[in-house]
Amino acid sequence: MPSSRTPSSRSPLSRLLTALLAGVLVGLVVAAVALPGNLLFGFAARSALGAYQDLPDMLATPATPQRSYLYASDGTTLITTFYDVNRTDVPLTEIAPVMRQAIVAAEDRRFYDHGGVDLRGMARALVSNVTDGTTQGGSTLTMQYVRNVLKNDPNLTAEERRAATEQTVGRKIQEIRYANSLERELGKDEILNRYLNIAYFGSGAYGVAAASERYFGKPPADLTLAEAALLAGLVQSPEAYSPIDGDPEAALARRAYVLDSMAATGVITAEEAAQAKAEELKLDPTGQPNGCTAAPDGDDTGWGFFCDYLRQWWLTQPAFGDTAEERDQALRRGGYTVVTTLDPDVQATAQQQATSVYDYDNERALPIAAVEPGTGKVLAMAVNRHYSVDANPDGQANHPNTVNQLVAGGGGVEGYQAGSTFKLFTMLAALENGRTLSTGFDAPTRLPTRYPADSGDATCDGRWCPANANPAWMDGYRMMWDGFGRSVNTYFVWLAEQVGQDKVVEMAQRLGITFRSGADADFAENNAADWGSFTLGVAATTPLDLANAYATVAAEGVHCAPTPVESVTTPDGTRLPVGDPTCERVLDADVARAATDAARCPVGQQSAFGQCNGGTATAVNSLLDGRPAAGKTGSSERAATESFVGFTPQVAVAGIAANPDDPTDSVGAAVQARVISGVARVIATAVDGEEVAQFTAPSRDLVGIPTRPSPRPAPRPNPGPESTDESQTQRADILRWLQGRRG
Repeated sequence: MPSSRTPSSRSPLSRLLTALLAGVLVGLVVAAVALPGNLLFGFAARSALGAYQDLPDMLATPATPQRSYLYASDGTTLITTFYDVNRTDVPLTEIAPVMRQAIVAAEDRRFYDHGGVDLRGMARALVSNVTDGTTQGGSTLTMQYVRNVLKNDPNLTAEERRAATEQTVGRKIQEIRYANSLERELGKDEILNRYLNIAYFGSGAYGVAAASERYFGKPPADLTLAEAALLAGLVQSPEAYSPIDGDPEAALARRAYVLDSMAATGVITAEEAAQAKAEELKLDPTGQPNGCTAAPDGDDTGWGFFCDYLRQWWLTQPAFGDTAEERDQALRRGGYTVVTTLDPDVQATAQQQATSVYDYDNERALPIAAVEPGTGKVLAMAVNRHYSVDANPDGQANHPNTVNQLVAGGGGVEGYQAGSTFKLFTMLAALENGRTLSTGFDAPTRLPTRYPADSGDATCDGRWCPANANPAWMDGYRMMWDGFGRSVNTYFVWLAEQVGQDKVVEMAQRLGITFRSGADADFAENNAADWGSFTLGVAATTPLDLANAYATVAAEGVHCAPTPVESVTTPDGTRLPVGDPTCERVLDADVARAATDAARCPVGQQSAFGQCNGGTATAVNSLLDGRPAAGKTGSSERAATESFVGFTPQVAVAGIAANPDDPTDSVGAAVQARVISGVARVIATAVDGEEVAQFTAPSRDLVGIPTRPSPRPAPRPNPGPESTDESQTQRADILRWLQGRRG
């Protein structure tokens, strides 16, 4: 590095060792004067400096940490970055020529003349150190590069890095040896490029790309002469000279030194140097977001929850390491470019709809998830919360900030009851086990079941007796079409009894419903056949699970594991084999088509066989301008949650209004209409500009009606909410009963 005079504080032994090394190098200087340069370096190589193949792997193929970028599905919208060290490597062709010239002028004027070790400069510096007690540098750019690699190698421990860069004669000789070996194998431009990509420029910026962005908000290819000179001046003392965190006047003084040095070497004229020195310091500081808590440019997009979901997915992928810790380190150091599945437009609509129902400070929440059928791509994850790592100490609620995954669940979040949306699983199990869409039952207001219950509103004579919320509209002879369309509790409880609740529970699991609650998981494993209330949606789920289950039906029975990733590429452009859809057929296509035919009834559309007769979410049809759609509403007991999940062949979206901190709090039945509207608007955004896709009608084998069915009355609107206090079982009764059975 260039000379920098400071008072000496070295011990006598240190000065003696330095003097001895100086003597050796002075001898080499004498040889350099007397011998041609090539002969000198040939002698040095043969006698002491070793061969390229002797270099540690860290120098031959350095593993410098780089930040990873996460982009939305368009490949250009930045979601965030992950890094321990703020660095991004760029080729020399993407670095302005004045930047290359400036760093050479500032740090190593003879860079293109020496063979990695500038013996004259080193001897001069060492002699000065010994004779006048000051400290001068003598390291070339190549030697500095070696030191930086050793200091930053992610595979070394802190102690190993310290030992590799400690100020000893032995370390200096090794550094010389490595530098000379590198120079004989790598071109000067390659060494310069590597140096510019690893040097520290202060203010957290490693490498010229990060520095250019940090100080000037631009790529290094666009740096001006004055800007390049300022950056080149920082590497000698990055923290002290940083115009952001250090001394701006010192930074300008160093800039002037670099410009004068550039003029002295002839790469610019004296007039150009003077003009650049006269320029005012103009900074455009740009910080890089790091992790899932910082939205780019301060824009509150709500992307934090999607980012968190992606990170959790990443930690499960063997391609990034053998352990979760290794995979996390790979994300923060590997320099990956990750194109995610997040659709910015769908996400923006989902976030707007979630916050239009409840603001950020409301203790109630509306988490919304959107999934693409046939691929499992997660298009959006929104909720009226700020994702923040500073939230949720012990006892703190999940609002307005939270690190808890309210959309996908996990980390202590079990999910929310989704009410009658679970009737889909009963219908699928029935269709798969020989029933048809025309399976009929004269549904009463209240239905005595075989399941014991000893107290509560939904009991009669020691049995569980669920009721219809709106008898005048729901009671009577029903088939799957109008039973589903009008959400008739007693019809589906009867149907589940006929098929077997264990088959219904298994169907839900097959479509991706995960039981995160310990009680739910226990019911599913040990008491599924007696879980009578399951069809009414008493198990906790999440919007993401629910949307993906309905997406399986939209994809005609093909279930795909949810994925947040389109592609992952390494810094050299290699695409890794991760993120591709993982799909399998879990339903016969005809069964899925039949369920879809009935699911068109709730949204105010007509089945392929003209059997729809009223629905609980008829506004969806007009909100989607008649585009083929299907879906289902859901309400839990005392309106503690209100849900809607809707789908087209191209997208499935689910939203559940709930209080994440208090499952007994009633969100109110009136909010269901707003949930329906919000989900429908997200669907509309997702399919905007897409070709209208039609559902395929099921075969008549699963319909069970004449070829030309009798005309049915025109669908009537739902006269009121689908649930009352009696519409769902009292879960406590079932818990007590099951506990008694286990006892």
